[in-house]
Amino acid sequence: MTETNTDLDRAWWKESVVYQIYPRSFNDTNSDGVGDIPGIIEKVDYLDDLGVDIIWLNPVYESPNADNGYDIADYQSIMDEFGTMDDWELLLEELHDRDIRLIMDLVVNHTSDEHEWFIKSRANEDEYRDYYFWRNGRTDIDGFTGFNGPENEAPPNEWESFFGGPAWAYDDDVGKWYMHLFDRKQPDLNWENPAVREEIFEMMEWWLDKGIDGFRMDVINLISKPDSVVHHDPPTNESEMWHSIDGPRIHEFLGEMHDRVLKDNDVFALGEMMGQHMDMGLARSYVGRDGPLSTIFHFDHVLLDNGGPIWETKDWGLHDLRGVFTRWQDGLSADGWNSIYLSNHDQPRLVSRFGNDDRYRRESATLLATLIFTLRGTPYIFQGAEIGMTNYPFESLSEFRDVETINPVKNALGNDEIDSFEQVKHALRHNSRDNARTPMQWSDAENAGFTDGKPWIGVNTNYEEINVEAARADPNSIWNYYRDLISLRDEHEVMVYGHYGLLLGEHDSVWGYTRSLDGAHLLVLLNFSDHEQHFDIPDWELPFDEQSIDAELFVCNYDHDVGNEIPDRWFELRPWEARVYHLAE
Repeated sequence: MTETNTDLDRAWWKESVVYQIYPRSFNDTNSDGVGDIPGIIEKVDYLDDLGVDIIWLNPVYESPNADNGYDIADYQSIMDEFGTMDDWELLLEELHDRDIRLIMDLVVNHTSDEHEWFIKSRANEDEYRDYYFWRNGRTDIDGFTGFNGPENEAPPNEWESFFGGPAWAYDDDVGKWYMHLFDRKQPDLNWENPAVREEIFEMMEWWLDKGIDGFRMDVINLISKPDSVVHHDPPTNESEMWHSIDGPRIHEFLGEMHDRVLKDNDVFALGEMMGQHMDMGLARSYVGRDGPLSTIFHFDHVLLDNGGPIWETKDWGLHDLRGVFTRWQDGLSADGWNSIYLSNHDQPRLVSRFGNDDRYRRESATLLATLIFTLRGTPYIFQGAEIGMTNYPFESLSEFRDVETINPVKNALGNDEIDSFEQVKHALRHNSRDNARTPMQWSDAENAGFTDGKPWIGVNTNYEEINVEAARADPNSIWNYYRDLISLRDEHEVMVYGHYGLLLGEHDSVWGYTRSLDGAHLLVLLNFSDHEQHFDIPDWELPFDEQSIDAELFVCNYDHDVGNEIPDRWFELRPWEARVYHLAE
């Protein structure tokens, strides 16, 4: 199938490259060990030189930092550690002056327990009590004691939070339990209450009026809770916590958000959505032409190695990874748009997870970049991926900062589920979100040039070798490879809108595919292994007649003369080699 220009539903955010900044770990200018907004301003030219189009800024709002800023105490105030609102406004100005757009994190499934709304809700102010889910506990369990509640009273139901322990916390002053699907300092908002929705929509409009270009919406498909929570006091166990995903009123709530806030603004609305699987068909209802959002983050590929508890990892293969992406490429080809990412602040480093971060670090990092930029969808770079940053060699639990790592491990140690930290150290090195949150490695100076103070989390020990300064000086570096891919994507529309066609679907090590648009084709070949691969491509798999094609090898991550080369369907790829041919009729 060759897609034509008349088929295209164009949008600026489809043609853009997103760079994600985790401000706490990006660049520190006041030597307190924490990155800040002036530090981002200091690096705006770096972002411009790389060629990115959109900055996604993780939360910089006022927060007690129980979950590194995802527990927001004031949606319209900047955290002192990060700077001031004046700093933020200068950052927006500097980005816009360079034609770089800015999207902000929208965290509205929950607030901090230090948010004014929750404080007033605890004080039983009538207007605010129903901003959150306050429920009675269960008293029908003989001899039950525990869970930090009254004697002989259990939590309202048996749900466990995503961060470990019960999804309910007891408040002595109120005499009831409140729901928190994440940390106990992150009470869930009650979207059933129209006043809550009104507050959120007004806040969103306030940020758009300040000039931002959209939102990345944190766990947005959890905002509608199942009837067992909404209508029962205490809630029943008729539904598992997972039924909070895509709850009964989710489309109504997001539709109202779209009509009230998004519809009349040319904004990028990116929804992080747990539990989305392409074969369920729900994704198109969110991001299709009539859907309320621009695109979504799904988790299918980043759960391939998930073994359940954070200290368990399971094996995966190229068949699994290729299968996930192909389902999503095909599933949204006619109606919808993909987000293409392999790492972010919630995931380990991509080269350590999907590549070989030792012998073939450069080769596998550039191959993974090739994948991100040649699939159909908006590509995302998480800070540090462009220089091939790797996972951190954690040696003790005290080195971690993330509650999603610390809480489950402490609970497991206390419940004798595991014997010691040493038992799970290797898996945590692989799985923990803190791998992505170590400071950006700018140079081989002390603390990788991130700070003159004591970093809030450890700097990876390989910073003397892996850093921005060294990468920019090396014309064959991962950084320059990213830069070239971004430039090529700007120049070749087939990289953006071209139709995806799978090749070699049964190969154990090679992922091949084509992209086709208006008679132009890309042939992408990726060797996901430490070994040479020799193979041919059956002519019936190709969406073009070789005899009528002019071919050019214009991307290769090995030393290779990029230029005219006509493929004869027989290929030899070196370990982690990536090749992209541009083919025109």
